[in-house]
Amino acid sequence: MTPREVPAPPETLHLGGHRVQAFSVGGLETVIDLPDLGVAFDVGRAPRWSVKRRTILFTHSHIDHMGGIAMHAATRGLLCMPPPIYVVPRESADALTDLFDAWRRLDGSDLAHELVVLSPGEEREVRRDVVARPFRSYHRAPCQGYGLWSVKKKLLPELRDLPQEEIARRATAGEHIEERVETPEVAFVGDSRIEVVEREEVVRTARLLILEVTFVDDRVSAASARDKGHIHLDEVAERAELFENEALLFTHFSARYTAREIVAAIDAKLPAGLRERVTPLLTGHA
Repeated sequence: MTPREVPAPPETLHLGGHRVQAFSVGGLETVIDLPDLGVAFDVGRAPRWSVKRRTILFTHSHIDHMGGIAMHAATRGLLCMPPPIYVVPRESADALTDLFDAWRRLDGSDLAHELVVLSPGEEREVRRDVVARPFRSYHRAPCQGYGLWSVKKKLLPELRDLPQEEIARRATAGEHIEERVETPEVAFVGDSRIEVVEREEVVRTARLLILEVTFVDDRVSAASARDKGHIHLDEVAERAELFENEALLFTHFSARYTAREIVAAIDAKLPAGLRERVTPLLTGHA
């Protein structure tokens, strides 16, 4: 199979000005691809379509989020694609290096990749016009979400009415003529308790928020969801006024729920102003 023959993902959505190709079922597998930004979040099982994405930002080391990393690297090598770039939390780096060393001994292959350790307070340029910054999420295991900002250069406001010749002259003379403009495009929380919404501005303001909402009804209470390090739909509804996002993608629903049950719970519990911006990721739920 050549890279051009990699199968298409199961779901393609257009949300907040971005395409999203994703699969996410709590405890089973999460992989979120953003083709327009050239980056993906997590690789739980490395479905064949995920290998086209070179840069993966990992939130934490639970198997349903990181279990496919060796297969992802191996498949890219098999297809003669450039080695992948894996951005990981500092807490995961040493064990992940040991894991790759073990797989090399077992498999006898190189499993070439670049490992980038990134922590909250740091940033990574994933493309010339896109920067990633991690933030702390609140899960049972060390976990971090990511904000993605688009980066553009714009002419300084005081120069915008000047003739092009004058602007060019000033630039040639070495004058500062541009300002850096950043826009929060996407936030992905990984697995977290609801505090991440309250504490991280980018979660509330990114054009697209990708939010795990693992539990949606009273089969698991909000208190039990917190104990597990996850978000309950009731907690989202209670904080509806916090979400300024243009679009929200709810993911990571428990496998116990059917698609119909998920939609019914969202329709019943969310106020209209938030519900109209929410899309549930239902792939994997009958």
